[in-house]
Amino acid sequence: MGKHKKVCITGATSGVGLLLAKKLQADGYEVWATGRNIAALGELNLLGIHTIQADLTAEQSFEKLFEEMGTPDVVVHCAGVGTFAYLTDLDEVQMDQMLYVNVLAPMKLTKYFATKMKNKRKGHIIFVASQAGKVATPKASVYAASKHALIGFANAVRMELKEFGIEVSTINPGPIDTPFLDLADQAGNYRERLSKHLLTPEAVVSSIEKVIQHPVREIDLPSYMSITSKLYAVFPKVVETVGKRFFTKK
Repeated sequence: MGKHKKVCITGATSGVGLLLAKKLQADGYEVWATGRNIAALGELNLLGIHTIQADLTAEQSFEKLFEEMGTPDVVVHCAGVGTFAYLTDLDEVQMDQMLYVNVLAPMKLTKYFATKMKNKRKGHIIFVASQAGKVATPKASVYAASKHALIGFANAVRMELKEFGIEVSTINPGPIDTPFLDLADQAGNYRERLSKHLLTPEAVVSSIEKVIQHPVREIDLPSYMSITSKLYAVFPKVVETVGKRFFTKK
């Protein structure tokens, strides 16, 4: 399974990205993992995974960074950061970081990889976005905006790249039980309040691998979130009123 596919994963040194890299390697994919954590990259390297140390907040030449890897069959954008706080409590450094890592970096990387995939007339680009990009909530204004932008970007490039045989998918999970929550929620209450509703990283990884094997436009996780986002698109005021108690758990 998957032994003939080369997969590049960003944000592969923690959370979903780390687990995905290990799972795909075990299932026979040729995995190229990028991230900042040198110790985690060393662990992945011992498993036979190709690793590239990269900080997506830094200006860099992707051509130089990925020249050894060549053109992957699949790119999975897992890298992401977030800070859950009211807008007036966010500092500009936090805002800049969310917009760069969650939006500009995957946009620039996609431009780079799409150019190479167009020459081969095949490829698959997967964005790990968020339900926050479909239904915004308090204390997630900038994070939600970044994921909304990522989904909009994916929708546009999907149409642009279709004629070149390149698939574009988005994975839109709700809250996941990973270290991301601890970093994003400085108050430390979110994990406890949402404990019954948290997705396991294994469930998200399984969904990503299924999409790699059988490309689809998008996946909402858990599946009932798809109903919520569709209702929100038609009846936003009703959803905001009814869901207020859930939306303010951060």
